[in-house]
Amino acid sequence: MKETKNQAKKIKVKKYGCISSTQEYAEKMKPYGEDVIITADRQSGGKGTKGRSFSSEKGGVYLSVLRFYENLPAKDAFLIMAGTCAAVCKTLESGGLQPKIKWPNDVFVGGKKICGILTENTFSGENVLCSLSGIGINVDNVLPDELDDIATSVLRETGKKQSVKKWRERLIENLNFSLCDESKSEVFGEYEKRLGFIGENVSVVTESGRFLARILGVDETGRLRVLAGGEEKTYSAAEVIRLSL
Repeated sequence: MKETKNQAKKIKVKKYGCISSTQEYAEKMKPYGEDVIITADRQSGGKGTKGRSFSSEKGGVYLSVLRFYENLPAKDAFLIMAGTCAAVCKTLESGGLQPKIKWPNDVFVGGKKICGILTENTFSGENVLCSLSGIGINVDNVLPDELDDIATSVLRETGKKQSVKKWRERLIENLNFSLCDESKSEVFGEYEKRLGFIGENVSVVTESGRFLARILGVDETGRLRVLAGGEEKTYSAAEVIRLSL
C-alpha cells in the first residue's frame, strides 16, 4: 500500500493492490474524521447500488472518496453525487469520449454503461456530516461477453490499450476540482448539461407499478422530472426501482 498527498486538497490517497472493496476500506476511515481517497487495482467484493456486490478485475479505475463537510445542508446532498458524476464525465471527455449521465448516477458512452457511482451520505441534524462516493470506471479491462450489449470500456471505445494509472490520476484531479472549487450552481449545471436521454421515452418502475414516461430533466434536489400521462411528476432515486431506456 502506497500513500501520497494530493496538492490541491491536501487529501490522502491510499493505494492498494487487491482488497475486498474500496467502499469498505473508506468506511473504516470515518472515525478519523479526515478526507481520504482509497484506490485499488482489483476488488474481490465491490459494492454497488441496492446492496449488490461484484468482482472488479484488474484494468479498471476503482476508488472511493471519503469527504467531511462543515456547513453543507442536507437539502443540498444531491450536489455531492452531481459533482462526482460531472468529474467522471470530465475525465472521460479528456480522452476524447462523449459521456452522458443516466439518472441518477451511471455514466454511459455510446448508449452503454462505462461507469457506476455509489454515494452514501451520513447526516448530523440538518447537515451532511460526510459522504462516501465509490466509483468504478471500465478502462482497460476485458468485459464478459454477456455484457456486450449493455457495457463498454475506454479500451473498447478507443480500440487502444490504456494506462489505468493515468486515468486514475485524471479522475482524482477532476474530483478535487468538482468537490472543492465550484459553487452549488456550477456543480448542478455541470451535472445537468451532461444528463442524457432528455426527451426520450423510458420505462419507470416504482412500488406502485410500471409506466412509460418521457424524461424532462432533474430539479435542484436531484429528483427526476418526467412527463407521464400528460402530467409532470418528480421522483427521488429511492422511489425508482428501475429505469429502462
